[in-house]
Amino acid sequence: MTNTGQIVSKGTLNDGLVNSSVIFRRNRALGYVSNNVPAAIRYVRRRKDTLITTCIGRSFQVYTASHFRLLHVGPVHPDEITALAMDRIHTYTASNRCIYAWRAGKHQRHVFRGHTRNVHLLLPFAAHLIAVDEANVLRVWDIAKEEVYLELQFNADEFLITALAHPPAYLNKIVLGSQQGMLKIWNIKENRLVFTFAGTGSRVTCIQPSPALDVVAVGHQDGTIVLLNLKFDEVLMKFKQDWGQVSQISFRTDGPPIMVTACSNGHVAFWNLEDRKIAGQLQAHEDSVATAICFNNEPLLFTTSPDNSMKLWIFDMPDNGARMLRIREGHTGPPLCIRYHGNSGTTILSAGEDSALRVFSTITESFNKSMGKASYNRKKSKRRNRFEEDSLRMPPIIEFTSETTRERKWDNIAALHEGVIQTTTWSFHKNRMGRHRLVPEKFQNKNRTDYNTITTCVTLTHCCNFVIIGYSSGDLERFNIQSGIHRASYGDPAHKSAVRGVVSDILNQFVISGCGDGLLKFWPFKEKVSNYIKCLKFSDGIALMRIHRESAMLAVALVNFSVHIVDVDTRVVVRKFEGHIAKLNDMTFSPDSRWLITASMDSTIKVWDIPSSYMIDHFKVDRPCVSLSMSPNGDFLATAHVNYLGIYLWANKMLFNQITLRSINPYSTPPFVGLPISASDDMDVADLMQKTKLAENGDDEDEDVSDEEVGPEINLTYESPSQLDSDLITLSGAAASRWQNLLDLEVIKKRNKPKAPPKTPKQAPFFLPTVAGLDIKFDIGQNTDNAADNDGSRVLQPGAGGLSTLTNFGKMLHASADSKNYEQCVEHLKQLGPSMIDFEIKSLHPNGGGSYRIMVAFLKTIESMFQSNANYELTQAYLSVFLRVYGIDLLDSEDVIDALEQVSEVQEKSWKVVEDKLLFGLGVVTALRNFV
Repeated sequence: MTNTGQIVSKGTLNDGLVNSSVIFRRNRALGYVSNNVPAAIRYVRRRKDTLITTCIGRSFQVYTASHFRLLHVGPVHPDEITALAMDRIHTYTASNRCIYAWRAGKHQRHVFRGHTRNVHLLLPFAAHLIAVDEANVLRVWDIAKEEVYLELQFNADEFLITALAHPPAYLNKIVLGSQQGMLKIWNIKENRLVFTFAGTGSRVTCIQPSPALDVVAVGHQDGTIVLLNLKFDEVLMKFKQDWGQVSQISFRTDGPPIMVTACSNGHVAFWNLEDRKIAGQLQAHEDSVATAICFNNEPLLFTTSPDNSMKLWIFDMPDNGARMLRIREGHTGPPLCIRYHGNSGTTILSAGEDSALRVFSTITESFNKSMGKASYNRKKSKRRNRFEEDSLRMPPIIEFTSETTRERKWDNIAALHEGVIQTTTWSFHKNRMGRHRLVPEKFQNKNRTDYNTITTCVTLTHCCNFVIIGYSSGDLERFNIQSGIHRASYGDPAHKSAVRGVVSDILNQFVISGCGDGLLKFWPFKEKVSNYIKCLKFSDGIALMRIHRESAMLAVALVNFSVHIVDVDTRVVVRKFEGHIAKLNDMTFSPDSRWLITASMDSTIKVWDIPSSYMIDHFKVDRPCVSLSMSPNGDFLATAHVNYLGIYLWANKMLFNQITLRSINPYSTPPFVGLPISASDDMDVADLMQKTKLAENGDDEDEDVSDEEVGPEINLTYESPSQLDSDLITLSGAAASRWQNLLDLEVIKKRNKPKAPPKTPKQAPFFLPTVAGLDIKFDIGQNTDNAADNDGSRVLQPGAGGLSTLTNFGKMLHASADSKNYEQCVEHLKQLGPSMIDFEIKSLHPNGGGSYRIMVAFLKTIESMFQSNANYELTQAYLSVFLRVYGIDLLDSEDVIDALEQVSEVQEKSWKVVEDKLLFGLGVVTALRNFV
């Protein structure tokens, strides 16, 4: 069965999965709208709009009813969401025996724990929340205190709770429906049973209070709808829908006395309560209707379904019927083939098992659209009900090809279908199916003798004028896609076995075809198409082929799971990759043709580096990837997987991080990476529970601050601290010339070299030593210090500083090596000019008068600067000069090497602190530019 709402497999969030491989990091999932969990709505007075919350597996999405615009995606839960509800303040979700309360759809406020089984019913009740789990236990939670106010255990054999509701004006009372068909009114404040209704004997599926006082509508599994007066225990009306059980009930409150009932087969019925008869019906969804809610005082009906769609209907028809106003939908069947379309890298074409061809945008869901479902007779199917066209619907599209060259003039997409001979054309610009059905004359019904032949492969030329189709009989045909006229037949036939792949070069000079016998043939595109130019023989049959036209590289996958790279210009095999242990499903080249990415039925995705002929990355996913495509920009990899309705995006980390690629054994065990999700990747419930809870009251997200917290006095003078946050990188604020010139000091010296030789200055009448630095300071204490150190003697003593060749900075480093205090060294460096800093660093080596101990002390100083996250640009400049000066000489000392490794780790860690926020800012700016 198809998992219509599942994004990632159950229980995989904390099972030791990693978020990324060497190159690709999971980004997000596209194409999920709703599942079998009923949606919830809430009117927001400040927005003057209704918010819609739908469930998509382990997360939920919030839309606006006005334009179906996606506001945000909720956090990821540890398991599938089993129930969803909303009140004026919170959104409540039940998952993995816990109930979570969210504010603004993303801030966690409360967690209610204590249920022994999964919760399947939720009902907000003023300051309380009523929950019913699968153990038939009803708990009333105090929301603010997160405590159980009341707990009721019912006997499942006598009364198994299946529905609950709160009738208006019934203070502290709720109505419970059961599988046995009975109803009970329970006072939850006094914990007593008020009344029991006998019912019809059929399972109660839903209870909905009506606009009339004391009246509720009760839906049953056998399709019966009962309008019951709770006060007098009287059945006012009784209806029966013959097409299935009642899944939802709602009432229009905008005037007409209409009751709306939803069914398990996708039907929605409208009942006129004054005439006591059905007023109309419509086929709203292809699957059961999970949600049917009439907006308050508006002629609008909102519905959702497990068919991965939500719709808004408006009652404005002449017969008071409903028509579709808005729709947001994804695939109702898993995608079978996905391809990036165009050069922008923001549009993905997807064909699924529902016979539909859809367009997904990586920017916003508002740009998603459907081209419709493949039909044998498009005009005839348009005149019929869209859900009564099964007899005209074509089989699913298993492969398609597209080009953008002539998309505004004629059809630019060619698709082949499972098990049929016809090849259909589609128009991306007109957003619909084309008028052509490409079938060779020999295979048309009037001439056809072989009814087992089907289409197996298809390609569209780069000029978008011709489509070339391969067949299971070995035939290879060329059609003009504009007129649909047959133009040429290659060979007679081209192959003796089924054609498994066909491609053409970028200049339409030749056509390449491969067959199940392992033959790869090169054909002239136009002249003498009956004879091939060259033939390559492989050791096994060809399974599929993919070409990168700009580089003339052809990837050929064989039945024995190996991949061969053929240079189309020289027509020789240049690379061979082995490592898959199961059937290859799809392949794609990177935009620069350096990588070949392959996916197979062993649930692995491998990345092969073509120049080096090594595998550089691989990872394993939950289910096999059936189709993949690389963005023309190289920023994302899109994948589709078995029995999953979504399209999953993987970000290319090579565009944002410096990653060293190494060869990997193709037969080694790949890391298991979880599939992307619709929300932010690292945002799970465990992380959110550690965050600070926001205020409980009010619509604003900011907490109020009392006068006592502010204090009686306010200082209007604000002095900025040297570092606002120790977790963020802080710059020194020094002039750019102080550190930028360090990197180009040699160039500056050569440029400023004097043309005339220097003149000898006149002898000064006296000499006073100065301290090196930007400011002129006399070293008055030098003689005094030396005299004190030598006890007044004129003889220099070794080890006392007299015979030492260390500079002042070197002496500071020598002292800091013992004290581990490097602040004095940092402050001394900040006072020096670029030339003096260069001199001090060059004096650290033993050849320059220093020692390896001094070099290690300098690296420890750099390490301390990275750890403090202060003076970041100075630290990078000092380290750059140190590495440039010494280079390979650093390998002479193991202590220096160890110190360098520690500096490298600290440097990477300090940059990682702000890298995520920096990349997030760049992503936001890029996304905003796409809207301009």
